[in-house]
Amino acid sequence: YQHRTVLPGGGGQHSDTVKIGEITYKLKPPQNPELVPVKHISDSLPQTVAQHLRWIMQKDLLGQDVFLIGPPGPLRRSIAMQYLELTKREVEYVALSRDTTETDLKQRREIRSGTAFYIDQCAVRAAIRGRVLVLEGLEKAERNVLPVLNNLLENREMQLEDGRFLMSAERYDKLLQEHTKEELDSWKIVRVSEDFRVIALGLPVPKYKGNPLDPPLRSRFQARDVYYLPFKMHTEVRVFFDGLCLHAVLCCFLCVRVSQLLSLATTLCSQESSSLGLPDFPVDNLLPVLHNSFPMLSSQQLLHRLYPYNSMLGKDGRTAVEGVLSRFELLDGHRQPAPTTILSVSTAKDVEGHADITLHVVDKDITFQVPAGVKEPRPPKSSPTYIHTPSHSQLLAEMIQSHMVKDICLIGPKGCGKSVIAREFAEMLGYSMEPVMLYQDMTVRDLLQQRYTLPNGDTAWRPSPLVTAAMEGKLLLLDGIHRVNLGTLAVLSRLLHDREIDLYDGTRLLRWDRYQTLKEQLHLSDQELQERSVFPIHPSFRVLALAEPPVVGSAGSNSRAQQWLGPEVLTMFLYHNVMPLAKEEEMGLIQGLAPNVPMEGAEQLLHLAHSLRKTNDPTAQSLASSLSTRQLLRICRRLSQHPEESITHAVNKACLSRFLPSLARSSLQKNLMNCSIQDATDPADRSLDYPCMVKDGVLTIGSVSAPIYNADQKMKVPDVLFYDNPQHMMVMEDMLKDFLLGEHLLLVGNQGVGKNKIVDRFLHLLNRPREYLQLHRDTTVQTLTLQPSVRDGIITYEDSPLVKAVKFGHVLVIDEADKAPTNVTCILKTLVESGEMILADGRRIISGWNVNGRPDTIIMHPDFRMIVLANRPGFPFLGNDFFGALGDIFSCHAVDNPKPKAELAMLKQYGPDVPDATLQKLVAAFGELRSLADQGTINYPYSTREVVNIVKHLQKFPDEGLANVVRNVFDFDSYNKDMREVLIEALHKHGIPIGAKPSSVKLAKEFPLPEVKMTGYWTINQGGNTRRKLLCPTDTRPIDVKGPVFLRVQKYPCNRQESRALSFTEEKAHWQIPMNEVNIICDVTTKDGIIQNLNIEEKNVLYVATCNPVSLYSMKERGETIKCIELYDVFPRTISGVWQPFVTVAPLGSPLDGQVVLHEEQGNTVLHLDLVTGALRRLMISPDSDQSSSRSSNWWNSKEQQAGYKMCRDFSHKNWLLFYKEDSNQLEVLDVLEGRVHSISLPINLKSVFLVAEDLMDLKYLKFLLTKPMHMAAEDSGVCQLHSISEDSVNSGHGTTELSIPQMLSCEQLPNENLSAALNQKIVSPNRVLVDTDSYARLIVGFPDLMSPNEVYSFKRPVNLSAIKSGDSGAQAFFRGGLRSATAKQENCVGLIPVNQVVRALPPNKVPLKELYPKDVTPPMTAAYLEVTDLNSKKLKYIPVPRSMTVSPYTNWVSKVSECDVLIAALGSGGVVTVDMGGYIRLWETGLDTLQRSLMEWRNMIGSEDGRPIQITIQRDSGLDVSAPKHGKIDPHNAPHVGGNQWAGGTGGRDTAGLGGKGGPYRLDAGHKVYQVSQVEKDAVPEEVRKAAREMAEKAFKERLKEIDMSEYDAATYERFSSAVRRQVQSLRIILDSLQAKGKERQWLKNQALGELDDTKIIDGLTGEKAIYKRRGELEPELGSPQQKPKRLRVLADVSGSMYRFNGVDGRLERSMEAVCMVMEALENYEHKFKYDIVGHSGDGYDIELVTADKIPKNNKQRLKVLKVMHAHSQFCMSGDYTLEGTEASIKELAREEADEHFVVVLSDANLERYGIRPERFAQVLTSDPQVNAFAIFIGSLGDQAERLQKTLPAGRSFVAMDTKQIPQILQQIFTSTMLSSA
Repeated sequence: YQHRTVLPGGGGQHSDTVKIGEITYKLKPPQNPELVPVKHISDSLPQTVAQHLRWIMQKDLLGQDVFLIGPPGPLRRSIAMQYLELTKREVEYVALSRDTTETDLKQRREIRSGTAFYIDQCAVRAAIRGRVLVLEGLEKAERNVLPVLNNLLENREMQLEDGRFLMSAERYDKLLQEHTKEELDSWKIVRVSEDFRVIALGLPVPKYKGNPLDPPLRSRFQARDVYYLPFKMHTEVRVFFDGLCLHAVLCCFLCVRVSQLLSLATTLCSQESSSLGLPDFPVDNLLPVLHNSFPMLSSQQLLHRLYPYNSMLGKDGRTAVEGVLSRFELLDGHRQPAPTTILSVSTAKDVEGHADITLHVVDKDITFQVPAGVKEPRPPKSSPTYIHTPSHSQLLAEMIQSHMVKDICLIGPKGCGKSVIAREFAEMLGYSMEPVMLYQDMTVRDLLQQRYTLPNGDTAWRPSPLVTAAMEGKLLLLDGIHRVNLGTLAVLSRLLHDREIDLYDGTRLLRWDRYQTLKEQLHLSDQELQERSVFPIHPSFRVLALAEPPVVGSAGSNSRAQQWLGPEVLTMFLYHNVMPLAKEEEMGLIQGLAPNVPMEGAEQLLHLAHSLRKTNDPTAQSLASSLSTRQLLRICRRLSQHPEESITHAVNKACLSRFLPSLARSSLQKNLMNCSIQDATDPADRSLDYPCMVKDGVLTIGSVSAPIYNADQKMKVPDVLFYDNPQHMMVMEDMLKDFLLGEHLLLVGNQGVGKNKIVDRFLHLLNRPREYLQLHRDTTVQTLTLQPSVRDGIITYEDSPLVKAVKFGHVLVIDEADKAPTNVTCILKTLVESGEMILADGRRIISGWNVNGRPDTIIMHPDFRMIVLANRPGFPFLGNDFFGALGDIFSCHAVDNPKPKAELAMLKQYGPDVPDATLQKLVAAFGELRSLADQGTINYPYSTREVVNIVKHLQKFPDEGLANVVRNVFDFDSYNKDMREVLIEALHKHGIPIGAKPSSVKLAKEFPLPEVKMTGYWTINQGGNTRRKLLCPTDTRPIDVKGPVFLRVQKYPCNRQESRALSFTEEKAHWQIPMNEVNIICDVTTKDGIIQNLNIEEKNVLYVATCNPVSLYSMKERGETIKCIELYDVFPRTISGVWQPFVTVAPLGSPLDGQVVLHEEQGNTVLHLDLVTGALRRLMISPDSDQSSSRSSNWWNSKEQQAGYKMCRDFSHKNWLLFYKEDSNQLEVLDVLEGRVHSISLPINLKSVFLVAEDLMDLKYLKFLLTKPMHMAAEDSGVCQLHSISEDSVNSGHGTTELSIPQMLSCEQLPNENLSAALNQKIVSPNRVLVDTDSYARLIVGFPDLMSPNEVYSFKRPVNLSAIKSGDSGAQAFFRGGLRSATAKQENCVGLIPVNQVVRALPPNKVPLKELYPKDVTPPMTAAYLEVTDLNSKKLKYIPVPRSMTVSPYTNWVSKVSECDVLIAALGSGGVVTVDMGGYIRLWETGLDTLQRSLMEWRNMIGSEDGRPIQITIQRDSGLDVSAPKHGKIDPHNAPHVGGNQWAGGTGGRDTAGLGGKGGPYRLDAGHKVYQVSQVEKDAVPEEVRKAAREMAEKAFKERLKEIDMSEYDAATYERFSSAVRRQVQSLRIILDSLQAKGKERQWLKNQALGELDDTKIIDGLTGEKAIYKRRGELEPELGSPQQKPKRLRVLADVSGSMYRFNGVDGRLERSMEAVCMVMEALENYEHKFKYDIVGHSGDGYDIELVTADKIPKNNKQRLKVLKVMHAHSQFCMSGDYTLEGTEASIKELAREEADEHFVVVLSDANLERYGIRPERFAQVLTSDPQVNAFAIFIGSLGDQAERLQKTLPAGRSFVAMDTKQIPQILQQIFTSTMLSSA
């Protein structure tokens, strides 16, 4: 086709015609020639374009409107413009966007001198004046906007707002024949020109994003598909190159290359590739790039700039593109080197506005010209603040190349230096920069023009920085094009492609050369064109956009993660990737910018950052993003100031590791370990001294000092009540360090941890004035900066605190930053980074260094700082992730609740009168609740604020009980049953008796003791009779030590529960030792606490020994951990049940604290063990113990019990012990400190030995007393004396009494007052307490020091204990089978000398149960009773010890240890500790005084409720004032009187005597019985109501069972699994609910006709527009944005045989079933969010279907069925392990499914090593597909195998549940920290 413009002769009266092909069109001279497009037609038209033009002309002649549809790019617009230029038509151009309203199309009001006028907009102007309306981007406009044009398009009619009516030309002309023009004008009818046409340009919507065409609108257009120019055409364009190419060879090469590139482009635009999800290739950009770009560029580099597939596509996409590339032989990247550096820049001589650039490429230098700015270019590498690195130099050189051709976009992660590179680029080319920060809800108006009012009240339009930059030829920096909405960005496409743009007020900006042509053609001056509002765009204007890389592969629900780099945006720019720096380069950068940073630290940091960046694990990636180059620089600057700081601290601070989800946190810890960054010291050590003082105008916190500011506005300096505590001082010291480095601070923490207090205190100390901004959900960018208001019709702007702070250099405190939408807070970024910000009223903030005397600028004050406070991201605050979006421009500080010590100190200052015990309990309980919140068991993080409130209350009202006051905090949770249970359990555990009544004191019943009788004398025989005085030879030898061997000291958490939660008993606390069920406890002993110099009491230490296998546990009385050493290898288990070791423990005293001696009776093995290091030494005492091995053979031959060796440990705290063997005559005294053994030979055989004093022993067979000379250690040949004791009873007439063996003999004497109390007579004398089976207690007065006969006083028992037979109590018989074979080895009798008590543990059959319990009560099942004999009060109590949970199956052996089920030892001075056979430890308080003290404390904690009704008294000072107090009349009937002031004895009156009145003289009770009902009983619910409620519930339950056809037995079975995980399910569901609510959170809908006034539309409101309101509403998802898909979860459960086999040991199968049950219950009713299935793997295979994704169990019966299948399968399947294959298969399978995110959780007990699987191999499988998050939970196997496994597996991906109870908790953790983080 040709197009000819035919000019017929004959002067100008004939109009010209245009002919395309055979179609001709008559031209009309334009009215406004400046509106006709110029220079759009190129010299040679491709045929396709000509055809398109011909078609448009046909439609034009028909008078039809056309719609050009086609792929994105400038082609359609240029065809439309070419047509209009050909036909000399004027154009009205509108780029539609989602902000376009009907006023933008029809009419807008403007105020002129106080009156609102209607101004016609484009559609109306076009219609009246006969122009062509070009509508671009129909798919961007909101649905209901375009129908406004329907009638105009169809009938050419439209009703306007100002009352005029547009009417089509024909009708108007008909009317004109009948009426005059004046009449029509008075009817306000306006003629629509017959030349009016509409050309619409749009994208096909199902393929591209946007709103589909409205059917009525669509039917009014004629469509034409304008596809990319066909292949041939493009190749024809090669002709152009001939002019450019100098060498024919090059030309030939280019031709080939062009065709290759074109074939590639066409392939990438084909239908097939779009189904792969590849965005279209920007074909239209190809030509200009090839035109100008260097022939040296390789095709691949070229391609990367046009189509950066690496950063925008997922893995599949990339491989697809690379496939196509290799197909067309375009993978030639390695052949063509890139330019490396820029050598010089200079202003070009010949061409204005250009610069000559010399690049160094490979080995030659190339010079060429590029556009340059107006300032003088600056030679490269001359900037002092910019450090050059090779990769960045190369990037700059490449950017310069692209800059020749087109606008550039830099893509790079945040904090990698995009802005810095951009600034350097601009300065090098002499550009001045205009940064524009884009934010998410930015409108087109914000981008182009904003309305404002002139001083006289007229409305006008102010051009935005973008427009001024275009006119002045600056470099426009669009920061964050990934954030802004696509439709908004598309408005710029015309500016970017054609350099033309139409503004709201009718101004048009034209490309420089078009403007010049227009000027020449029309012979107009600049002045005249400007009057017609046409302006040129400066020729050197360029745009540089910055963006973060698109999120690959997420069709993510959240708008932030949308794939912004779509086909449209691709056509706008050339792309360059800013790669993160290489390690060496980054090192150079850091050294350049932080000169004296410690090298080693910087190395470690970089190593960590790079190892995190390299992994493909999403958690590690997110961590790496918070260690961007910017953060590393910040850390290094800080290190160079404070080199002593630990790197760990810095990294944890930068990542805010305290608030990371647990998975990410463990991942970070592991990476720190791998990079060998160790934490130097625990900060707790240095927490004691934190000076904080102000001296001579210098503030010092810790080790940092800063000068104090002198503020001009004193009233703005905060002043706050603040109690110093070490932890907050540490935070403040950190803050001060950063503050001095000039950083802005971000404080993140839970609610109520004192963020505001810290900040206020900090500013108070620094004396800085502050401005305060509180953000909230509705904060907008405008409210952050300015507050518009209208005065007298003129808009004025109030400065917000932010602007004031910037102006005056105050500190801006921004509170609750996470409540505002992140897109709002983003504008803080430019403010912090570049110190620039544009305000809504046109002023701009600039920082001091680039002041160039512009008008209306605000210069940022050098002292301005920002401190931002935010809650931690994630649940339960559900704020926006402020830290994620902006964390790296602030220096972050995590604020946590103070450590217990610090918190305690702080609370003491709040409540000086509150008892310490109470405060400690509070601190402990809240500490526990916080750790529960961190684990996710409870959702609300309890904070210091709550504790402080409790303490304040207790301080003011001390007699209210703690248990009542804590309800002030916990009543919030009182309706959530599970939560309440957790809370009550935690509070009870720490002894806060919430829910207890004052009446529930359950102390044991007391019985009187029998009278004390004197029962005999003991005489120590001293006569000259030598036969009686026996000398015993001794010899001394050093100990032979073997060892040491080092054993592993394991630590277990100690779950200590306070027992006095609901009622007050003697029991103080209890906990379980982590021991095996078959183990047998054989000894317990305690060591008294020592008061250390810091008067922190080292609490008593408890030691428990077990003997099957032998191990030793030690714990502090109030400690957190239990240490355990297994001595399994030292005492090997022999043939079961034959050798039954029996171990006793003796703790040593100072200086050997923490060390014990163990003694095994049968082998006489003595071991010395250090519990801190785990060192074990064997002490050889008797020379013959070496042969024990040879002797051992006859142990199991002789069945009778062996005579054992015994150890006496009464003086072990003095570090000496005594050993003897029953029925022998040797005593061995071991001195541990000196390492010697003294061996004493006696002339008699021993039965038992008691230590009476440090140098005396009491040897019983008959009774002997052995004294040893005090200076025995001096002479080796010491001789001991042995005295025999004869015992005479009082009633000697009856001959001898039977001698009983004492069970206990005290080694200290009773204090005198105790002795006197016991004997009811005042007496001072040495004494000892002795206990045997026959008496409750005996006192031997005068023994052992007085030589005169000693009197023996006894409290006799009614029945001798040894006479009672063992087997008669039923419960015990059931357990023991009556197998008491021999006398027990442990006597279980303790004397508490200081409180004058004897405590022994008795089996229930030796206790007078009938007297203890009333007739009709069956005694409870108990392990034993503690018999407490109190010699002071002469009382006897029996305290029941609850039965143990488990008992070792070796009953025979157990019975040899102790006669009842518990062992007992004294604890401190007033209590005992018992350990039952199940390993349950209980602490008891028996001393009367301590008991009374505790009871008082307990009652105070509950609070006294005096039962009197509360009276409300109002003091009325009325005329009825107190006349004069008087007795009042006495009522003869004595009826009760209330009120009044007449009768005496009334209640509540005035003046008269009575109870509770006002002003009476005295209280008078006239004997009316005051029935005081306790408040508790009043509040109780009557029994019948309770019963009815219970029955109702049961009935409903049975109905439900019937409904789902489930038997009650099944229901109970299911309940067993379900109840175990009820808590986890509950908390997961709470989180799911709140996330769902958050997802449904409503958005602002703008341009509404009702709602709240939208500040941005205030001016439109002035002019009288309607749609100036905004309201919250459900935001419909953006059209074309992908549907939200559910997340996909697969649980891969292990149902192999080993699960069933080991279930008995640790219940692993049941725990896995619980975990599965938890998944099913928690995700019930969330099927739309989570699609899950459960698959089993076992030896039978790895895909055993348990739950399929489409058939999810709906009720308990179906769920139980799943559990039953699991159980049955593992019972009957083959052995073998398919964990690996199952994981691999599941990951592959899920990756193929469409879903939002994919999760695989593998439960396995795989002993990987046993099956020969390398853990590395498993790690590889877990991370094999980056789309699938796979987690493995291993059920802990033997020893430390599990921990080794975890070291090799990727952090945060694998968990080891040593205790199977953790499986559900771990699963819950995985859920909360990954799936729910982004729901």
